[in-house]
Amino acid sequence: MPLTRRPRRKRRTRIVVTVLSGLLPIVLGTGILYMQAERTLQQSAGETAEQALRQFDLMLDNTAEAARVLLPLAGKNCEEVKLALREQVTRRPFVRSTNLVWDNNLYCSSLFGAFQEAVNAGDYHQGKLWLMNGNPVTPDTALLIYRLSDGRGGALTTLDGYHLSNILRLIGRQTLLTLQVGDNWLSADGKVHQGSLPAPPVARSLLESERYGFKVSAGFPQGEVRRYMAAEYPPLFSLLIFFGAISGAIGHFVQKRSTSPSHEMMRALEAGEFIPYFQPVVHGDSKQWSGAEVLMRWNHPKEGLVRPDLFIPFAEHSGLIVPMTRALMQQTAALLGPHSVNFAKPFHIGINISASHCQDLELVEDCRDLLAAFAPGSVELVLELTERELIEPSDITLQLFEQLHALGVKIAIDDFGTGHSSLGYLRTFNVDFLKIDQSFVAMIGVDALSRHILDSIIELSAKLDLGIVAEGVETQAQADYLTEHNVNFLQGYLYGRPMPGADFLEALTHH
Repeated sequence: MPLTRRPRRKRRTRIVVTVLSGLLPIVLGTGILYMQAERTLQQSAGETAEQALRQFDLMLDNTAEAARVLLPLAGKNCEEVKLALREQVTRRPFVRSTNLVWDNNLYCSSLFGAFQEAVNAGDYHQGKLWLMNGNPVTPDTALLIYRLSDGRGGALTTLDGYHLSNILRLIGRQTLLTLQVGDNWLSADGKVHQGSLPAPPVARSLLESERYGFKVSAGFPQGEVRRYMAAEYPPLFSLLIFFGAISGAIGHFVQKRSTSPSHEMMRALEAGEFIPYFQPVVHGDSKQWSGAEVLMRWNHPKEGLVRPDLFIPFAEHSGLIVPMTRALMQQTAALLGPHSVNFAKPFHIGINISASHCQDLELVEDCRDLLAAFAPGSVELVLELTERELIEPSDITLQLFEQLHALGVKIAIDDFGTGHSSLGYLRTFNVDFLKIDQSFVAMIGVDALSRHILDSIIELSAKLDLGIVAEGVETQAQADYLTEHNVNFLQGYLYGRPMPGADFLEALTHH
């Protein structure tokens, strides 16, 4: 950037700044990816736990239904009812055995017929479920018993632990998935453990059945976040390293350039070096020119045309952006005003403003002077709120936007969704247009997530009855997509690059 030089920093300081500049995007990017991986694993654990809970509920529904059918038979002679017990085993999926109880004594079983065994209600969690290691028939296979009682009678139905552990293995996959009933819990290897359920180290999700009182726990082992990142993010790590190298190079380059922007920009402002460039904006349906965005360029006498990203942030930080914008509006009025009688009405003129413009009411007079230079009704001035700095709502800002609307000035949010508090701006400042950032447009047909965000912004603008402008349209495929989604206005290299005033007027004449 063409700014006045200071004495050179010491070599060691320059090296440290360069290294830190290179490491910053890598460290920040890695941190963001780590948090994203944690969120992804947490969501995966939650979905796994929900799926397992549904499956166990369905299995117990069959078991409970068998118990409800058999409960009225409790107390009857075992020889009379044992076929009914075996019928439920045959008809009900996952039911391993059925039993009848009378006076807390199991007296009839689908496996053995007449049988005698005491039943202790205290063994059952909430009086309903008991997860045990096995029984004399299958001592090494887990068993889940469902108990239903009514007075002196009762029915017991059992689920084979093989089916339960299958659910844990098939649904859990890489997840640490467990089933807990009271103080006992079942792991995916089919073994029943006693005591408190150990919490998975990463992304634990614990859900409880509303119908049967058991719990399902899902999570991941220690180090899973790093393993997930290593498996899923190698291309992104390469990109971070690339950005780190670019950032380090930029940091090294900037240190060799001027570090006192205010003095140099004040000189340039007085010399009239900040000039307007115009980029066409077209109607989304007809592709006819509907207006232009006025962009500031620095025509430096030695370095030539300077990109705005190299000086606009400094101008906003120093407050010079206000007089620079005023000069830009005056030049725009002088260039376009005499030709406004030939404009297709209303011709939109977009000008960027920032938080510095919203600290007093001078902007209203600047807009009034600009509109006075055009034929009445020939132009519609649109002020685009840039979001590099947060615009705080206050009595002054609210009065400012009220007077601007009274003057007929429209308000747009530039680069919507990428800066400060866009949704808050919609509620506070009575916005008329949203401008979709070019980063979302560039991902049309490439990135599904960005396309979903883009569709959400378009849907939001439609619901709020706001006009919408898409920036950075460079391909016909992007234009077709945006037109199909009823985007009002398009802007980008496909329709015209930013150009000086004379070139813009000539191009406008041909259109």
